[in-house]
Amino acid sequence: MNPQIEEFQRNGAIVLRGVFGDWIERLREGFEQNLAEPSAFAIENVGNGEGGRFFEDYCNWQRIPAFQDFVLNSPAAAIAGQLMESQQVQVFHDHILVKEPGTSKPTPWHQDLPYYCVDGLQTASYWIPLDPVTRSNTLSVVLGSHRWPKPVRPKSWASNQDFYGATDDHTGQSLFMDMPDVDNGQYPILSPELQPGDAIVFDFRTVHGAAGNNGSCRRRAFSTRFMGDDVRYIQRPGRTSPPFPGIDLNDGDPMREDWFPVVWRRG
Repeated sequence: MNPQIEEFQRNGAIVLRGVFGDWIERLREGFEQNLAEPSAFAIENVGNGEGGRFFEDYCNWQRIPAFQDFVLNSPAAAIAGQLMESQQVQVFHDHILVKEPGTSKPTPWHQDLPYYCVDGLQTASYWIPLDPVTRSNTLSVVLGSHRWPKPVRPKSWASNQDFYGATDDHTGQSLFMDMPDVDNGQYPILSPELQPGDAIVFDFRTVHGAAGNNGSCRRRAFSTRFMGDDVRYIQRPGRTSPPFPGIDLNDGDPMREDWFPVVWRRG
């Protein structure tokens, strides 16, 4: 097996160096358009009395030409397909995040998959910084957490309350496990310094988070999420994030290709 594929499968995350160097200016262009023209999904995460700005938005790749260009024409989908060992790749959605200087609010430890309307083992999410990041404001990932026995209970970032409310199955067993204390030194954590052009690729099940940005430079990051062969729709206990209203699928259905196009096939 290719060593990078083996690393991704084993750890649930891998760092790629310099692979998107030719795309950074294009992504910055799209980022600024997104900031100027936010969607209905845009979120301001910093509350009254908190300093800085932590903004995010998602599901914009079909309306912002630079993001569409990246999804369709960059090597991201092909690399994801190789890492996932998938025969084809569908795009799930895109996501931008910006933490302005002086933003103390962190991105809490979480898995992405429990917030999504999908389930499966073949998933890949990119975190691509558009500005240099240090170990103090980079994305951190808990290696091997994609193999934990249950998905981690999703929480609202604003209130820390359960995202869905009741989360038991029909037998009364919890659908989720509580987040362990991953900062206790017993869990292997990857917190890489990154330059524009680098990327972290991680499984939707991999636990990750980020500190605030107390430096003097803004921290912009662009994400795209891709799905492989085994990904299927799952009905969650409540409104997912992103919500995808009107998706009209049942548990176990393949993700509809008119909403989530196939953007790469193995030759």
